Amino acid sequence: MANEAEQKNLKPFPHFGTLAIHAGQEPEQWNSRAVVPPISMATTFKQDDPGVHRGFEYSRSGNPTRNCFEACVAALEGAKHGLATSSGLSATMLLTHLLKSGEHIVCVDDVYGGTNRYFSKVAAAKMGIEISMVDASDLSKLKAAIKPITKMVWIETPTNPLLKLVDIQGAAKVVHQHEGVILVVDNTFMSSYFQRPLALGADVVMHSVTKYMNGHSDTVMGVMCTNDDEICNKLRFLQNAIGPVPSPFDCYLANRGLKTLHLRMRQHEINATAVAKFLEGNSRVEKVMYPGLDSYPQHELAKRQMTGFGGMVTFFIKGNLENSKKFFKSSKLFTLAESLGGFESLTELPAIMTHASVPPDQREVLGISDTLVPDSLL
Repeated sequence: MANEAEQKNLKPFPHFGTLAIHAGQEPEQWNSRAVVPPISMATTFKQDDPGVHRGFEYSRSGNPTRNCFEACVAALEGAKHGLATSSGLSATMLLTHLLKSGEHIVCVDDVYGGTNRYFSKVAAAKMGIEISMVDASDLSKLKAAIKPITKMVWIETPTNPLLKLVDIQGAAKVVHQHEGVILVVDNTFMSSYFQRPLALGADVVMHSVTKYMNGHSDTVMGVMCTNDDEICNKLRFLQNAIGPVPSPFDCYLANRGLKTLHLRMRQHEINATAVAKFLEGNSRVEKVMYPGLDSYPQHELAKRQMTGFGGMVTFFIKGNLENSKKFFKSSKLFTLAESLGGFESLTELPAIMTHASVPPDQREVLGISDTLVPDSLL
């Protein structure tokens, strides 16, 4: 039975659990008719004649276990194509390689610290790509940031770590007024279960599979999905040329994780809602950010574009850094660790951990303070 939060939101995507279990998993693709896709550890595959093969030649360019995972994620995102990578940041790197020196990316300002670091210290500093960080939750600012040299707009929604939302449909309308500009959405915080950016107009959706999609904190992977054949072909070429592919064993683990994604996300949301409401009534908490709260500034947008509110809660502790440290030392059920989306509850301090690479002046402008605490609820 759907919980109360789900009933108020965008209608759940039909047959999601069935797709998670069956898409890309057909036993007929294996001679053994294995119900669970086997782990194909082979690095190379026999060819019938020179240059003539049966879909696989070398595991960097394609692997049977990886194919199963990619097909399943594509189905869950409502996409034609899925491409698994060795990490979420390797997916970011491949997407950035769609651009050349002198071109421009507009990125949401409140973005994962690793994405910020890659764009500022690699894409901009080493590749000659211009990067603009803007508050994309304000579509007028997004529109103003697009230039003739802009080729990509990159958004997270909800953002990491402040949980701001970007209107994906509105952003897509702004972006697609400009020929040749693509919209990429990092869907890590919501997973495919709660949000489908492609259906709202995005050109590419990506995930750090390490988080909710795998869900067990034992695999580092990424994935990209698109309905655009040309973008897919370019990304496949880049992946084969550069080489950031996941291992077959990691693909097996992530593929297995997808089978319980719909069940896990429902429980994540139930627990997050309970914790958010508790924190909102706690006198030692200054502010709580959770899309499922009526007090959340973008609550109506959350209901329009998401089927649920997710498992991430961000809050501000009253006081200073010492108060934050006291909170972490006093925590019993929450583990102080980076990452999210696993079966355990995690908590961290972005200013010192995940977003330490973001310059202090930027963190101050964004509101990533010493008392900002995001929690990933089991």
